[in-house]
Amino acid sequence: MCGITGFCDFNNRSNVNNLGAMMNALIHRGPDAKGKIVHSLNDVSVGLGHRRLSILDLSNDGQQPMAYEALEIIYNGEVYNFREIKVKLEGLGYLFHSQSDTEVVLKAYHAWGLKALDKFNGMFAMAIFDKTKETLTLVRDRAGVKPLYWYWKEGLFLFASELKSFHAHPNFQKVIDQDVLAQYLQYGYVLQPYSIFESTRQLQAGHTLVLDLKTQSMEEKEYWSVVQFYEKPKLILTDNEAISQTENILKKSFEYRMVADVPVGTFLSGGYDSSLVTAILQSDRDEKINTFTIGFKEKGYDEAPYAKEVAKHLGTNHTEYYCTQQDALEVIPKLATIYDEPFGDASAIPTVLVSQLARENVTVSLSADGGDEIFAGYSAYDKLSKLNRINQKFPKALRRTTAGMLNIINPTSMPFNKKIYNFEIRYEKLKKMLVAQNAQELLAQSYEYYSQTELNKLLLRKPTKLVSKFSQDSKVEDSLSQMLMTDYQTYMADDILTKVDRATMSVGLEGREPFLDTAIIELATQLPNEMKYRAGEKKWVLKEITHKYLPKELMDRPKMGFSPPITEWFRDELKAYFLYYLSEERLVKEGLFNPNEVIRLRDEYLAGKNVSVQRLWFILMFEMWHEKWM
Repeated sequence: MCGITGFCDFNNRSNVNNLGAMMNALIHRGPDAKGKIVHSLNDVSVGLGHRRLSILDLSNDGQQPMAYEALEIIYNGEVYNFREIKVKLEGLGYLFHSQSDTEVVLKAYHAWGLKALDKFNGMFAMAIFDKTKETLTLVRDRAGVKPLYWYWKEGLFLFASELKSFHAHPNFQKVIDQDVLAQYLQYGYVLQPYSIFESTRQLQAGHTLVLDLKTQSMEEKEYWSVVQFYEKPKLILTDNEAISQTENILKKSFEYRMVADVPVGTFLSGGYDSSLVTAILQSDRDEKINTFTIGFKEKGYDEAPYAKEVAKHLGTNHTEYYCTQQDALEVIPKLATIYDEPFGDASAIPTVLVSQLARENVTVSLSADGGDEIFAGYSAYDKLSKLNRINQKFPKALRRTTAGMLNIINPTSMPFNKKIYNFEIRYEKLKKMLVAQNAQELLAQSYEYYSQTELNKLLLRKPTKLVSKFSQDSKVEDSLSQMLMTDYQTYMADDILTKVDRATMSVGLEGREPFLDTAIIELATQLPNEMKYRAGEKKWVLKEITHKYLPKELMDRPKMGFSPPITEWFRDELKAYFLYYLSEERLVKEGLFNPNEVIRLRDEYLAGKNVSVQRLWFILMFEMWHEKWM
């Protein structure tokens, strides 16, 4: 894995020293080697910088930037089927001087242009400079596993794997986008294509961006979308056919992720997805796979004993570590640096810890993210589908009238307000859900931690619009497919994958996502819904496959998340964080939040009232980010 960065400066004020500083900001993504090149054209200076984490072809032959004729590439990621593509290119007369996938990617682009992307199976973010055409092309993989940001203002175009690289350029203007701040507070993360800064964007998953240096014009295009596959008719398969086809694709996908010239391991939670990845890979190997688990001493959060039992059954080389409040005290101050954009998923803490644990033994680690979003693993899907069916039975006018009546009633005045956890939040969501048009809207509303009304009270500058990508037009009609499609493009891409990429890369560990193989998602979208969710059984087809490798009694238990017990922690040893960062003095000086509202939430939580700690955690993470980067 690597870090890429660069510039196109139409003012000709950027130089090799600026590029070097931008590269140094990404040293954690590529500690093994570096390379850079700067071109001075007639009207623009172009810089390409690369930090390398050596995974394939550890020799200097794999160094970047890599050139071929008029093309130069910097590339972050892996194209797992590069050997098959290489054979096709050799058939066209191309010669190769390395064993790296970078050379294959570069020459595939030379041969087929952007049509080469149709052949790539992997995770990648890349920039390709064409000296003849005077174009810079940015590309991001289909799922959005690898990040890629760009900035465009006053003749300066910057791009990088992480925002921290932009801060190293003297002409980067960092102005907070207030509407994106509101979006972050709503969901706890920033949705692509947005960024916390004005004039800055994420390149969306499955998209390309071409910058024409002669005209200073940009064109962004989508080359792949999960929507088009959800819009296809469902396959007609027997149970055995569905199980067989899915298992065969899983095996091939998982084996692709084992291709490396360095040690590889897996993150093992003991749940179905990570256990299946480990079981399939271990089943065909004599050598023991390295597995890594993080546990918690607090009851209700700890999956480590389950992971240990799975590891024992499979015979892996297992390592576990129990996360304590002291560990959290050491990790939390690092989060603003690791996640250089406000990020509110508290499971970043154990993810950073398990990455540190794995990096002591391996350079590549496989996780199992995406299984829930592809094969319907969340209980919310069933609940929201039922709610949507109930909604559709009543006329819209009646639902609007009912919601209007609820608006009249102040939830704080209800006698059972204090007895139900987060009652006021649930009450606000209920009003919105009554008027939801479809399951997609219900899903978005279920994720909200702050409503529009609450954000208006919380922020000194009311958001002009709540930017979102949750609701979109498509031909997908059934509720389950709508929610799976939406989660794949939003929650999975912008929360889960961001969390894992930054955590693993912070310690120079390459994280790979075997469930996000293109073949898996393209098959899963067309599987009948009853193959995913059947008679209350989530991920039915995956579980049927898992039981071929692991006893059902070993796996059959309630689903658990990976979140740490922050509700308990922040009323104990971590309380000082809320008192310091959410103080009136800091908030007044910063001038973004209404201090009275933040302190009210803080004090109610610390007093033991039914206040969601997540809402305060989001503000805390923003405040720590603001202190670090602003």
